[in-house]
Amino acid sequence: MTDLPAALMNYLALRNRLGHELADAARLLPRFVAWMQATGQSTVTIAAALEWSQQPQVGPGSSVGARRMTAVRGFARYLSGIDPATQVPPSGLMKGPRRWRPPFIYSAADLAALIAAAGQLRSHQRAVTYQTFFALLAVTGMRVGEAIRLDVGDLDGDQGVLLIRQSKFGKSRYVPLHPTSTDALRDYCTRRGDYHPAPGNVSFFVSLTGRRLIYPTVQQVFRQLRAETGVGAGSARPPRIHDLRHTFAVTTLLDWYRDGGDVAARLPWLSTYLGHRDPKSTYWYLSATPELLATAAARLEPIIGAAVPR
Repeated sequence: MTDLPAALMNYLALRNRLGHELADAARLLPRFVAWMQATGQSTVTIAAALEWSQQPQVGPGSSVGARRMTAVRGFARYLSGIDPATQVPPSGLMKGPRRWRPPFIYSAADLAALIAAAGQLRSHQRAVTYQTFFALLAVTGMRVGEAIRLDVGDLDGDQGVLLIRQSKFGKSRYVPLHPTSTDALRDYCTRRGDYHPAPGNVSFFVSLTGRRLIYPTVQQVFRQLRAETGVGAGSARPPRIHDLRHTFAVTTLLDWYRDGGDVAARLPWLSTYLGHRDPKSTYWYLSATPELLATAAARLEPIIGAAVPR
């Protein structure tokens, strides 16, 4: 018999120390343990995991069941070292729908239009803040949450780097900046003092209330700018803020192909810059845009031509 609540507490603490993201596990597993106790079960079995995962879901096409099973499977692997009677559900037992959607790759004109529109926001403070904010996302590929969480002390203007603290997977990293980006951030930092930040607020970007920006407001402003500029109006799905990150990755790869460098050897640089654990995660960002495919094909053609007998 296993004390499931105590085991769960130890499991989540271990995962946290190892730097894993606990979004689903911390939310779903306490519910699973409560269900196990309510049904009088103390050992995780495949049947129990399947029954709980198949509890009523949100609706057709929902991935809730698959996420539940993934969370239970990780917990079961941990428990199997404590209780030999534990059964670990096999992978693929419950499949969720693929949620990947082709990103919108912004053109230089799209980015210029969005940033120019941000400069026309009614409040001068808002205009400067969101111009700087969206421009930073475009030129660094940072996650939106990383930019929101920046503090004033995270900018090293002398070295031209930003410190991203405890981001996804609990990792921190330095992001080198182009001199023009460093100058723009320095300029905003100088103006920040005029925006009356709330006492004790050390956030780099300051809202109209003098506090740190919040994600829903950033999203609202972005949607407003997208509507005003018409960026992506003809696309199948509306462009997202997160697509700025995809655009940065694709643009970087294109530049590397054009300069004739070894793209495969450089890919770990991009992974590190974006804050990915390994290059495998970066491949999701490298969309097969027509220009990227054409450039890659141009690089491959001489190699294939030399290898194929004529």
